[in-house]
Amino acid sequence: MNSILINAILSTSPHYDRLFDSLCWPVDVWPETERVEALTAFIEGLEHIIVQSETTKTQCIQDKTKSIIWTRCLPLLSRISTETDCVRFRENTAAVCRLAAICARLCDPVEAGRFALVILPSLRLSEEDQPGVERLSVEVASEALAVILPCLRGDEQLILSILSCVLSSIRTIPDGLLSRVTVRLLLAVLGNCNDAMHGSILNKTLSELCTWHASERTPPVTERTLLCLTSLSDHLLAPTEPDPRSCLRFWCVVQDGLIHRDSVSRKRALYLLKRCVASSQDQGVDCPSQQGNGEEILFKWTAKSSEMLREFWEDYVLVMETLEENQVHVVRPVLNRIDSLIQTTASEGEDLFHPSWLLCVYQRMFHSENKTLMRAGVCHLLELKVLQQPSFASAFSQFVVGPFMDVLSEMSLFCRAGGQRVGDCPELAVKLQIFLQNFFSSLPKDDRGRILLQMIQQLGSKHWCAVPLLFISQALSKLAPNPILAVDGLTALREVLRCTMITHQVLLRGAAQCFLLKSALCLINVSTVTLDDIFTFLGNFRTDESLCGGTALWDEVCVWLSSNEGHFKIMPRDGDGTASSKETIKAYVQFKIHQFLSVPACTGQTQRLPDPKEADKLARSILLCTDIERNHPGAKIGDTLQALLSPLVDTLNRVGPNIYMPLKKSDKSLQLVLRLLQLRETPKAHLDEVAAALERLIFQCADSIQEFIMRRLCGELLELCDMERAELYLCVLKQLSMHTSTIQPSCFPRLIKYSLSILQEPTQQSPSVASQVAQAVAMASLAMVCRLIEKQAIGPDTFSLLKQLNEHFYKSPWRSHPALGRFNERLLKPHTADSLSNEGGKGPLLQDWGRTAAHFMRDQWVCLSFLTRTLQHSELLRNTKTAVAALRCCVDALALLPSDLVLPVFAFMETVLPQLVTKDEALCVEAVSRTWELVHGLSNNAHDFWPALKGFISVAFHQTLLLLRNSQAPVLTATMKQIAAEIMELSESKNGVFSVLLQHCCHTWLPASEQSSDQEDGIFSSVFNHINIVAEGCIYGPVFRRDQRLVQDVQAYVEQLGAACATNTVVASDNRDDQLPRMCTLAFLSRLDASNGLHEKLMEQLAVTLLEKDKNVSKSLRISSNSLHHRVKNRVWQTLLMLLPKLKEEFVASILSSIFEAGFCSNQASVKYLIEWTMILILVRYPQQIGDFWACFDMHHEGTKTGICTFLAVLVHFEIILPTLKNPDMHLAKALDITLQWCFHHNFSVRLYALLALKRVWHLVEVRGEGTLDGLRGLSTVVKACLHQTEALKNTGNSNKNWTRIQEHFFFGAFHPIRDYSIETIFYTFPSLSGLADDEWIPLWKLEKLSCLFQTPPLRNPTPDLSRLQPGDWIQQDKSEEDKEERWAEVQKKITPWCLDIQDQDLDLQLVPQQRAARLGKQHGALLVVASLIDKPTNLGGLCRTCEIFGSSALVLDNLRHITDKHFQSLSVSSELWLPLLEVKPSELADFLQMKKSDGYCIVGVEQTSNSQSLQDYQFPEKTLLLLGNEREGIPANLLQLLDVCVEIPQQGVIRSLNVHVSAALLIWEYTRQRLVSTSSQEKSIHG
Repeated sequence: MNSILINAILSTSPHYDRLFDSLCWPVDVWPETERVEALTAFIEGLEHIIVQSETTKTQCIQDKTKSIIWTRCLPLLSRISTETDCVRFRENTAAVCRLAAICARLCDPVEAGRFALVILPSLRLSEEDQPGVERLSVEVASEALAVILPCLRGDEQLILSILSCVLSSIRTIPDGLLSRVTVRLLLAVLGNCNDAMHGSILNKTLSELCTWHASERTPPVTERTLLCLTSLSDHLLAPTEPDPRSCLRFWCVVQDGLIHRDSVSRKRALYLLKRCVASSQDQGVDCPSQQGNGEEILFKWTAKSSEMLREFWEDYVLVMETLEENQVHVVRPVLNRIDSLIQTTASEGEDLFHPSWLLCVYQRMFHSENKTLMRAGVCHLLELKVLQQPSFASAFSQFVVGPFMDVLSEMSLFCRAGGQRVGDCPELAVKLQIFLQNFFSSLPKDDRGRILLQMIQQLGSKHWCAVPLLFISQALSKLAPNPILAVDGLTALREVLRCTMITHQVLLRGAAQCFLLKSALCLINVSTVTLDDIFTFLGNFRTDESLCGGTALWDEVCVWLSSNEGHFKIMPRDGDGTASSKETIKAYVQFKIHQFLSVPACTGQTQRLPDPKEADKLARSILLCTDIERNHPGAKIGDTLQALLSPLVDTLNRVGPNIYMPLKKSDKSLQLVLRLLQLRETPKAHLDEVAAALERLIFQCADSIQEFIMRRLCGELLELCDMERAELYLCVLKQLSMHTSTIQPSCFPRLIKYSLSILQEPTQQSPSVASQVAQAVAMASLAMVCRLIEKQAIGPDTFSLLKQLNEHFYKSPWRSHPALGRFNERLLKPHTADSLSNEGGKGPLLQDWGRTAAHFMRDQWVCLSFLTRTLQHSELLRNTKTAVAALRCCVDALALLPSDLVLPVFAFMETVLPQLVTKDEALCVEAVSRTWELVHGLSNNAHDFWPALKGFISVAFHQTLLLLRNSQAPVLTATMKQIAAEIMELSESKNGVFSVLLQHCCHTWLPASEQSSDQEDGIFSSVFNHINIVAEGCIYGPVFRRDQRLVQDVQAYVEQLGAACATNTVVASDNRDDQLPRMCTLAFLSRLDASNGLHEKLMEQLAVTLLEKDKNVSKSLRISSNSLHHRVKNRVWQTLLMLLPKLKEEFVASILSSIFEAGFCSNQASVKYLIEWTMILILVRYPQQIGDFWACFDMHHEGTKTGICTFLAVLVHFEIILPTLKNPDMHLAKALDITLQWCFHHNFSVRLYALLALKRVWHLVEVRGEGTLDGLRGLSTVVKACLHQTEALKNTGNSNKNWTRIQEHFFFGAFHPIRDYSIETIFYTFPSLSGLADDEWIPLWKLEKLSCLFQTPPLRNPTPDLSRLQPGDWIQQDKSEEDKEERWAEVQKKITPWCLDIQDQDLDLQLVPQQRAARLGKQHGALLVVASLIDKPTNLGGLCRTCEIFGSSALVLDNLRHITDKHFQSLSVSSELWLPLLEVKPSELADFLQMKKSDGYCIVGVEQTSNSQSLQDYQFPEKTLLLLGNEREGIPANLLQLLDVCVEIPQQGVIRSLNVHVSAALLIWEYTRQRLVSTSSQEKSIHG
């Protein structure tokens, strides 16, 4: 219509100038879009006039249009570039660019070139540059260039310049503009060049993109490269040059895209792969056409193998597309396709299929967000048989040491598989061991060492979690012995030990060390390493965690060293370049001892203590060498040690009398002695011979050592660096004193007297370093003496001298607490700080002063706690004021001391706090609270937390404090209960915390040692003040996070290894199992004596408390299986069942109604069996309660109809109850009467239970004989008929199966309620047979560790019948047999849009949308819905109806034939008659979208991408084109870059996507809603 109107105007008005002037706008005004479009239509109408007019008129018109380009279009484009309103920006840009294109078309081609050259620099606009008068925004510039390009067809040079500029802008342009700018221009350049240039432009584009990707192979570069290649796919894959399929770099881009983290990039890469395969199949020629110059070929196609290749790539695409679902149940059916791919690749070799394509599949699975899918991928790779082929093993090697090792760092992979029990090795760990063995045995021999080294370096390159590192180390230790690692392998292993394991749990860290050491012994090439390398390496294994004498690992190291002796690499010694060709270990150790003790003469300067690591390495070498020599025939340990240690013994004999011996030599000899004495203590008795020989040798020098140490401690240690020496000397003296015969009688008295004299010296106003160090040494010496007296390592005569120390603390004047003397006395920092180091007081020695002062205060509290415990008439016991002041000093000390030095303060508080609980409650509360705050703050510091927690609990839950009643100290008792609650809360996240409290309390209430009855009852009575602790212990067992549970499972596995893993022998057993609190509580309860009144009272109160807990939990609306509520109920009834035999009949009668009420609740199977067992035992022990039991059948529990099954199950075991009843015939008749009634219940489960009970009860009647039968003659016919009908259920499906299963069920079959009553049945067998998670089972091996504490009931079952059964329940449904998977079974195969066979259309259906709309006379909005990719008629019919209802401007289909489809019409309900319809083929969509974009439409796609906008936040422009994707594939990758914006619908569910019609309806409504809101607002503003 516009063209007709313009032609009419031009034909009637020859004054073109006036029309120009009237349609143009002032330069400084922003015109309306309609004005620009009118001017465009006017100039477009002049085009045919120019052809017919004379030259003058033509020139005039061209001048006018030229002026419009430079004075109207260009300035307006600059102003548009600064616009922030997206809708106005898009509409104006499209209108002005169309105007510029029309003007350029009428002008000289040179003018279009000038215009392009002016715009071109704007493409290089960086993010910092702002658009202005001379520079446009990138988006405006790209649109202007795209519309002007048709005018530049003849200017090849300019087109190439534009191409270069576009390609360079790809690297710098912002992500949001990339697809809208570069793709638009690239397609425009290709669409407006001649045929001669087309190939060269494509070649240049492909080359530059692939070269850029090869030089910067990063995810962002891959993403941008894929976007451009996908947009050019129609051109690149045409049967012309260049052919990207023969380009290695192109396939590298595709493969990087397939494993990209961004789903859209993966989609684009897969699109390119599918297009290449389709193109290869269509063309039917070999690719590459000729063999390259040694370049790797990733993609190959041959005509003779086209069918096999097609199937391979179809399967490959299927696998990659299915992996996008990220759901295991969807992916699992295609895993067999991976096997098919692998077998095809293996059979055909790398000639057709490169193994790197398979690596993409695995890497895609490894990158999955779904951990289960990731685990499936890892397991699948571990089971690959093809890796046993050398060629495949080599091809996969870098993948194994790279991405595969990365994914193994995921801890959740090593969770237990279904069917595995606690303590089993995880399934994946077992597979990993087998995989690595096969993988390394398949590698070429020359590559094994290199690959293994890379793998170990990967372990040391980052911080690994404890669990993966443990199992990888174990897998390495299982490799076949093969000398393939050199000294760099030792270095890599040492890096793993030093850097990646420092924060791991002790047990797991120790186990990993054991496995790594075993790996080294199997894989080290001894000819490439020296003995010094080996012993340096062994120094990285901690003695208290792994490598300790007396363990199997120690013996293994000794055997390895002995077997390889003489084969190690020889390192020339200093001063001796002619080392022998073979070096024995004994000779090496002797040389190292000489070297260690060889020190230069003393220079007179202050020296720090030598590094103790050197002594540790040498001591370990000596002990290993001794054990090696001991195994030689005829060897004598004493002679061996004498030969090895003769230089050391000689030095030690001279260290005392020779005062001129260099101090460094003396110190090093004592360091070596100390380390030897510490390492002599081994867990195995057979090494006592070595230990004894070592002690005899060293203790020969005891007098000389003591003389030296006493001389040094008594006056020679005056420098700050001497504090380290004092610690060394005191440690050596402590080791010697453990053997009293070696200590001189005058040694300790002399040390005590000297130390006291130093401490009693008056304080100097300006203290010197010497005086302060002397005081610190004196206090440390006295603290050591106190510890030795407590250990009875020193005779009692020495103790009398320490009374003066008591006077020192309590009698000396002190201004803060006059009665306390020198409590919390602090060292004064020396004023002459420049004497502390050679660097003017700024060296490391000065930094040690704070630590020295803290140790000084700590040693004070060591002495104080010792004196308070041992002195009979302590000042604290006599004087309350003194005790109060002392406790106040304790509180102050907690704030002054570092957290790792507070244990002596706790020990002191443990003595003084009980004395003040009733005298100064407020102070006691403050002391306990402050102490708990300190301990709680250490919860993330495992090294200090556990000792501090044990010390705190000994203080806060002291026997005296536990005895406190609320009336005696209400605030303190409330504080204790609050702290107990916080300990329970902390235990939910930190295993073992509650165990410490519970073990302490149980030991306090019921000590193992014999005590008087009155004293024992007095202590036991305190349990009633804290019965909540016992009750919590009965039901304790938090549901941990998966990672916490996994760590516990792995720790259980390590423990199960026993002595085979040295860490189990070495690591101090500190059981932090989450089941330990329950086991301790159960052991405590089993020791209770029913004849003791207090014990009886506790059991009754506990039973009532537990029943109340069960009742409260049962109020929950729904208790799911293995939930915390289910577990709590199960633990309650386990405890009640264990206590039942000890409860009095009167008490049982009082709680019987609660037990029966619990039976009517809706209980999980495990709880139900325990309640039934409890009822059976009650009726057996107390048969007089049978009347209450019969009454339960008359109760009406409509809410839980199946609750009656519990009572019917009791009747199944009536044969056990009947012998205890009076008048059994009457009760048999009652049982028959009841069961017969329930046999006719409408609920199937109730009927089944009733029938089983009827069968068992009738059997009892028959056994009892004719007398009983005569009395029941009236019921006989009915009973037999019921049983006969039941047994006849042989061909009635599930009924017969369930009847068979319930009879075979363990509770009604093998289980005997009396015979099988044991701890094992209650806590292990029943949970394992009744569906409880295995972490709820308490294994027998755990119970046996506490077997000494269990008294009643018996620990084990008398018969193994129950333990042989498999878990199962009769109510489970039949599992159908899995059918074999067909080739495409249960898998959606994606469509290939470019391969669709579109039939010729019926011309009668080609309706003109404009005519249809005019005929309908309807008003439509501007929303254009494009559904050309949708192929299901039902979706299209529903979509047509939705579009018509909400007034869309048109609906675009791929074929108008759809409207005649009956499925379409059933949902469209004639809406196609009222809605304009367009037809655009899928292959034409790219051009259609480009055309609509030029018309100012915003192209919106419904797709989830990294830049998607949420539907609730997006504002739709008025001119919106909504592109809908295919039902399965979505929007093809080649169309994604044409979108202006991607909108996604917010989701909260698990399913990843909505139906396409539903998605479209949501967006159409949101568009309509925004338009309605906008219209309403405008009307209000007009009328307002």
